[in-house]
Formats: sequence, structure tokens, C-alpha cells
Amino acid sequence: MGDITEGTLKALDGLLGGAFYFPLVLLGVGVFFTLYLGFPQLRFFAHAWKVLLGKYTHDDEPGDTSHFQALATALSGTVGTGNIGGVAFAIYLGGPAALFWMWATAFVGMTTKYVEVSVSHKYRQQDDKGQMVGGPMHYMEHGLNLKWLAVFFAIATVISSFGSGNLPQANNMASGLATSFGIPMAVSGAVLAVILGLVIVGGIKRIALVAGALVPLMGILYALAAMAVVLAHYENIAPSVVAVLSDAFTGSAATGGFLGATFAYAFNRGVNRGLFSNEAGQGSAPIAHASARTREPVSEGMVSILEPFLDTLIICTLTGLVILSTGVWQEKHQTQFSSFDTEIVSGSYTESDPQKVAALFAHLDLNPPVNDPIKAFDGRLSVNKGRILDSQVTVLHNRSIAEDTLVRNQQGTLYSGSVDVQHGSITSDVVLSGRSLLHSVPLTAAAFRKSFLGIFGEYVVTVGLVLFAFSTAIAWSYYGDRAVTYLLGTRWVMPYRLLYVIGFFTATIADTSLVWLISAVTVALMTLPNLFGLVLMRKEIKGMTNRYWQNFSNSNQN
Repeated sequence: MGDITEGTLKALDGLLGGAFYFPLVLLGVGVFFTLYLGFPQLRFFAHAWKVLLGKYTHDDEPGDTSHFQALATALSGTVGTGNIGGVAFAIYLGGPAALFWMWATAFVGMTTKYVEVSVSHKYRQQDDKGQMVGGPMHYMEHGLNLKWLAVFFAIATVISSFGSGNLPQANNMASGLATSFGIPMAVSGAVLAVILGLVIVGGIKRIALVAGALVPLMGILYALAAMAVVLAHYENIAPSVVAVLSDAFTGSAATGGFLGATFAYAFNRGVNRGLFSNEAGQGSAPIAHASARTREPVSEGMVSILEPFLDTLIICTLTGLVILSTGVWQEKHQTQFSSFDTEIVSGSYTESDPQKVAALFAHLDLNPPVNDPIKAFDGRLSVNKGRILDSQVTVLHNRSIAEDTLVRNQQGTLYSGSVDVQHGSITSDVVLSGRSLLHSVPLTAAAFRKSFLGIFGEYVVTVGLVLFAFSTAIAWSYYGDRAVTYLLGTRWVMPYRLLYVIGFFTATIADTSLVWLISAVTVALMTLPNLFGLVLMRKEIKGMTNRYWQNFSNSNQN
């Protein structure tokens, strides 16, 4: 069953977020609007800060939250595990070059965010309880008269609320607390699920209140800790930046335990993780911004420009520099192997042979060669006191050649006997551990430990992770219930919230890599229809922008 699920998700990812066209479409739409509107991310940047600080706000304007609260809610949806685990995952897959493409995604994403928030805010509605509801499904129905597209997007939003905002956040929180403080994942999951339920039952006003308090606190604390780590390795800052820029269009060569990354891999996963980080183009942020008190949709679009800047260009960059400057991304660390990231292949492979390294990377690439010389092992392995006796097999874990591999039973005792392997996956009830590359949150935690902070650096990551991920889960619950409201009405919101809390707890004991794969699929399900709709609305968006500045000029003259 697990193999079927994994295979299905990989196939979907290959057709959607992992496909060659996806980053091209995402960046292409951002570049188009950047040129079409004359670089609004640069021209409107200073004005956006003034709007955020309330310079042009009037108390009698319709809405449920302030500009700041709407921004904080949207940021809480983006400043999550993508900033801690997502950046690490991108570098793990694509090397330093992935960070460059995250920057590119953020820069054009500032325009994309402005566009989607402005037009969605214009078509926001009131539900039967008098609260503002908005998002791309409303401009799709009322602006484009494409009800079917609106319904598809709303369904995708509900699915993505679990795939983006719920499952990976809960899983990474529980994993971090278990690693750093020894708290069983089920225990932390249960406690956090209860707290989550108490917050989201209060709706947007309680969510905005919590987000407004959490987002500034967690952002400042995390940034200070990250800068402390980077400064401790100041001599590696310049080489890290050079690697990011020089590898951007060539890919990254193999180094240490890192087997290398092609340009295509770095480009695809850098853009994909950039989207997961700032959600520009995904269509989620407009749902939060729809609650803001204003009569002028474009003013809220201005505020949204700041999201990718704060989220990706600052927070994600700091995380990336921490990982690159400390060198942990190419180092092997002692870890327990997840079955999802483990493959046993026939033959003996070492990093000292460049040809074998090249063959391994081709095997692990987005599109492995048709005549792949590396074959998954099928058969039975003999194990004595935890050691695999067959020297003609190689254990791959986290896209690296595993070292010092030990086999244990479920009780943690070194195993002796035989182990069955099918298509490279162990089917026997045993657990593998050893030294391999790390990814996601464990990679970031390892980087933070390599400073004067020591073990406290890991605690900083864990606390930041909990705050980041929890705030993201809160925001995405709101996105999901607004989509449910659009599809079924307000009476179905409470059942959705209950299911959301249950899913949150369930994810705490799920496979981490499987969760990340789910998130990659669900991100694309929202993004593609939203980008399609925005392109169709391009003339109206330009007209809205021109009218805003004309009205702004007239008001200043008066």
C-alpha cells in the first residue's frame, strides 16, 4: 500500500509541481506582470510600507482586520516550515543554486502577490454571518464567469490546506520536539492539536490576533539567531554567495557526501520551494487579505508586496546562508533512516569514483536515464549483529551513500538474520541507521549547532519551528474554511475544522518525506488555475492600478 501511495504521489508530482513546465509557468507569469505593470515590486515598495502602517486607513472602511493583521495572517501562512525545512530541502536537492532560484521566485513573486491580492480583494463577498470572504474563486466566478474554475480552485484549496498548511507543519513540529527534547511525537501532536482547535474555532478575528503576536516575535528571534551562526562562519559568507551565483545556470558539482545537482534540478526545486515559502501565485494569501479594512483593493495589493520580501528574501536567505556557510549540507551525520528515503541497489559504490558518483546522481535525478545502469536490489540480505554481510549492495539514504549502516529490530537491538528486499525497499520489520546526508529540519538544526550556540542552536530551531509551523497551520485552516464556505456554506465550516485538527494530529506520526511529497503536489493544484485566471484578468488589473494612482494623485491635490 505504501509503495502504491508513494508511486502515485511521485507520478502526480511529475505531472504537476515536479514537471519541467511548472517553474517556467510560475516565473513566466511573474515576469510577464512585472514587465506589464512596470516593475511594481520596486515602484510601489515604499508606498506599501506607508499603507501597512495605516497612513491612508480610515476606521469606517469595510473589513474585519487591519492591514497589519491581514499581512500577519498571510505571513503566518508562509513563514512556516518552508523557511526552516523547505530551504534545507531545496539545498539538499539542488545544491547552492537552489537558493538563487528561490530569490528569483521571490522577486517576481512580489508582483504576482500584488496582482492576485488586488483582483481577489475587488471581488470579495460577505458570507451569511457578515464576515468578508475572498480569494481567487471569487474573481474566477464574478470576474471571469468561470464557475467551474472557481469550484476547482476551491476544492484544491481545501486539499492544499491539509497538504501545505497542516500535514508538513504538524510532522515537522513533532519531529523537532522529539529530536531536541525527547517528547514523543504522539504526545506533542495531541497537545498542539488541542491548542490549534481552540484557536481556529474563533475564526479570523482570533486567528489574526494570534498571528499578529506570533509573526513579529518569531521572525525577530529567528533572524537574530541565524545571523549569530552566519557571523560565526563569516569567512564562508562570500564563498557561499559565490557558489549560489556561479552554480545558478550550471548546477552544482559533487562535493563531500553531496552527489551533485544539475541545473534542471536546482531550477525546478528552487522555484518549487520558493513557491512553498512565499506562496506567490498559489492564491492562498488573497484569502487572508480579503479580511482587511479598506475600500481600495489595490492598497491591500500594495501591502502584499512585502510578503515575499520579508519571507523569502530575508528569512529564507538567512536559513540558506546558515546551511551553506557551515558546510553541513555536504556532510554526513548519524541518523535513523526513513524507509521513504532509503534504497538498496546492486553493486558497490563509493564517492571516490567520479564515474560511479555520476551514475548515482543520474539514477536519483528528476528524469533517470532509460538505460539506468543502477538497479534496485531484489532478494534477501544476511545480517549479523546489525551488519549487512553482502558487500555487493549499496545502501542509499537521503540521496547519499550511507555509511556505517546498522540494522536493528523494532526494540532497538542489533539484528541478526535475514532481511527481505523488494525493488530496493526493505520489507522486513527492521530499522536502519547510519551516517548520511540530512534534509529538511534536521539539516537546519545541524547547521545551527555549528556555532557558539552549540546545542542551544538546535533548541532555537525547534522553538522557531514550533512557532512558525503552528502559525502556518492556523492560517491555512482559515484558507480551507473560506473555501469550504464558498463550496458548501458556513454550516460545513465546523466539520471541516474538526477534520483539520484530526489530520494535524495524524500527520505527527507520518513519514516526513511522504508528507513533503504530498505538499509538493497540492501546491501545484492551486497554483496552475490561479495563474491561468490572473493572465485572463490582466487588463482589469492594469486598469485597477492606473485608477488607484489617479485617485491617489487627485486626493493629494485636494
